[in-house]
Amino acid sequence: MSSTKDSMGRPVVVVTGMGVITSLAAGKTDNWAKLTAGESGIRAITRFATDGLKTKIAGTIDFLPPQPSSAALSESFADLAATEAIAESGVGSQGDFPGPLFVAVPPIEMDWSQRLEVGIKSGANDKVTYDDLLRASPQFPAYHRRFLFRSVAENIAEKFGTKGSPISLSTACASGATAIQLGVEAIRRGETDAALCIGTDGSINAEALIRFSLLSALSTNNEVPSAAARPFSKNRDGFVMAEGAGALVLESYESAKARGAKILGVMQGCGEMTDAFHRTRSSPDGKPIIGCIRNALKDAGIEPDQIDYVNAHGTSTPENDKMEYLGVSTVIGERMKNVPISSNKSMIGHTLSAAGAIEAVVTFMTLQNQRIPPTINYNPDPAIPLDVVPEKARDARVTHAISNSFGFGGQNVSLVMGLEPA
Repeated sequence: MSSTKDSMGRPVVVVTGMGVITSLAAGKTDNWAKLTAGESGIRAITRFATDGLKTKIAGTIDFLPPQPSSAALSESFADLAATEAIAESGVGSQGDFPGPLFVAVPPIEMDWSQRLEVGIKSGANDKVTYDDLLRASPQFPAYHRRFLFRSVAENIAEKFGTKGSPISLSTACASGATAIQLGVEAIRRGETDAALCIGTDGSINAEALIRFSLLSALSTNNEVPSAAARPFSKNRDGFVMAEGAGALVLESYESAKARGAKILGVMQGCGEMTDAFHRTRSSPDGKPIIGCIRNALKDAGIEPDQIDYVNAHGTSTPENDKMEYLGVSTVIGERMKNVPISSNKSMIGHTLSAAGAIEAVVTFMTLQNQRIPPTINYNPDPAIPLDVVPEKARDARVTHAISNSFGFGGQNVSLVMGLEPA
């Protein structure tokens, strides 16, 4: 591999800027300090009433001004993360980003309160036309204009001046990683020298909690919120919903070096594999997850024994953690017992559409700092013999790392990351 081309002759893709916001904090510096201190951002929900709900906790971002809807939250988180990433990168001029936007967003709908208002004023269950909606609720046009038809992406693209049509996507809990993969592929194809990749999610609302509860997917450990997310633990009982955003500025190595940019790391490989086995469950043979990880390693041109760390999908559900163990241990083999694998979700919760991007940012910070954030709330499960970096952060030599994202419907993406090429 030359300094500008990988082993397959494609442009090397590097990261020159990153931004993040989670339930712990806004910005990389504060998030890193709290993650490596093993702090939890999970708390009791105060944004809306939780009477009668089985789950009353989440990784909410309560330190920002309230927003009128989940879609508005998703947009504001994306804005904050992108602002930090572009400022660190120094690419382009203000409002003139020199490449396309790929943004992972949750399925955007009007929240219950908005739908109730429109329904009542328009005649409830009577036949309602679009004109009726506009007449019934003066706010509806604003909701419709801003938060339907890909408008989170449109608004972010307009603010930062990205080029071409912005791409918004949703591949369930792999969405943030998919956004990064699309950016990597666009640069490798020579379509652009830079890409802005974002994963964002602000969909903590009563309806979402109820939907996931009906799937028996959420933890109900309401009494001690900070201990509710327990990835790879014997007593894990479900994931904890959370919100936030991660953003990365990707560039070709040649372009970044030419402008004297500081390189934060290399996006070495991307792998994906969809199994379509079940709308929520993973294929019990683990083949799609195994294939996804192997595809990422092959794309990166490295061997399994070169992996020093795995940033786990690690949701804290009985099914996911078992299947992730099957996947990583099959690919890496017996050595996996000694390869550290930790889950950020133990502290920040599961940020759904944003998870892949947030965890990519954390993985790059792990590479930069040569320090691994812990998995907190750990109670060993004999059926999952992994080194989860329990409770306390650990200094370690990390040259190559994998970040896994496995979504409902079998939508799987793994990313391989490394330090600056020689």
